Amino acid sequence: MRWKLNLSPSRVLVLGFAGVIFAGSLLLSIPQATAAGKTTPYIDALFTATSAVCVTGLVVVETGRHWSILGQLVTIVLIQVGGLGIMTMSTLFALIIGKRISLRERLLIQEAAGLSRMAGVVRLVKAILQVTLVAEGAGALLLTARFARDMPLAKAAYFGVYHSVSAFCNAGFDLFGTSFMGYVGDWTVNLVVTSLIIVGGIGFTVIVELWETRLGRRGRLSLHSRTALKVTAWLLCAGTVLMYLFERYNPATLAPLPPHARLLAAYFHAVTPRTAGFNTIATGKMTLPALVVTMVLMFIGASPGGTGGGIKTTTFATVVSMVGSILRGKQDVEMGDKRLARDVVDRALAIAALSLGLLVVVTVLLSATQKALLVGMMFEATSAFGTVGLSMGITPTLTTGGKLFIMMTMFAGRVGPLTLAMAIAQRAHVAPVRLPEDRLLVG
Repeated sequence: MRWKLNLSPSRVLVLGFAGVIFAGSLLLSIPQATAAGKTTPYIDALFTATSAVCVTGLVVVETGRHWSILGQLVTIVLIQVGGLGIMTMSTLFALIIGKRISLRERLLIQEAAGLSRMAGVVRLVKAILQVTLVAEGAGALLLTARFARDMPLAKAAYFGVYHSVSAFCNAGFDLFGTSFMGYVGDWTVNLVVTSLIIVGGIGFTVIVELWETRLGRRGRLSLHSRTALKVTAWLLCAGTVLMYLFERYNPATLAPLPPHARLLAAYFHAVTPRTAGFNTIATGKMTLPALVVTMVLMFIGASPGGTGGGIKTTTFATVVSMVGSILRGKQDVEMGDKRLARDVVDRALAIAALSLGLLVVVTVLLSATQKALLVGMMFEATSAFGTVGLSMGITPTLTTGGKLFIMMTMFAGRVGPLTLAMAIAQRAHVAPVRLPEDRLLVG
């Protein structure tokens, strides 16, 4: 008798990510994966695999020192798979071997990429491969040329490729041990890394539309692309200004730096919370207002269909537009010259509410099991959810329970809280029933 699992797209995605994480944890558990040739405790291997697949960057062991070349290669493969997505990688492999993409697989790609329709999903996957190769290749060459001034060429090339992939996938894994703090005033490293982060996080749909517009294949960008670009620009500008204002007199961060390095560091730390996790100044020594700004940027995150996490720029814009419509007494939620569909608004509200609820629960759990300041635990939880990887130094000191809580948060942040909730709660073949309508006093 043949048994056929009838899994929803959300459950397939959740199980796919979980499977890759488990496989990665097994590879990182073998002695050959460590520089010392010793077995890594499984909880640490699982944490590293989860962080890599969820493109977060939070680590409990130092990547460049603890892992051997084999272990580091495992992490970068997990980062690439996690950054592009399970279904994207599976589809690319199927296309390479000439396999036909079925209707169900197209539905899975649509769900994974957050697309509103199924048309053109295979073409999008091909575009994702092209963008990835060009961006990571260019980044690797530029970083290799810069690192070659500080280390042998072979090592510079290895570091260039590793950090280019990590930056484009918004992962935040580094081999230096201090991220890019040694390059705080370096124009090349700062601009290349931030550019990779932005391109990877803006969303492949936006990149494709920009390219098609440039070639004259389309007249105007879609509402989604215009919104993602506008919100990204506003957040980068506001984040840079606020980081500079709050940190310019801080003797532990920007104050000792020359003027150009202050500007670069402020810009870098407006980009990296969305959602890469690299740093050029000590995150744990930032002022409280700068930490709050960073948490807000981490919570919002990147754009749909990209390699970053968070609730996403378009979700944030939808919630803000909904609030504005309510304040103006309008029934419809308007954005630009369009009226948003009701299901889009409902989905955005659900994502924002689930995300806030998750952060509250995780912060409470960390408070009950860890010895750290509340702001530190809130920061770590937000960083894990946004798949950012910035840390105030708490992650390496986590207990086993704390590691499990952060892993759960990273996983929820990568697959999406709504997708995860639907995978857990969704029932098949439920008859549609509409209950009687009633009123409720709110506010």
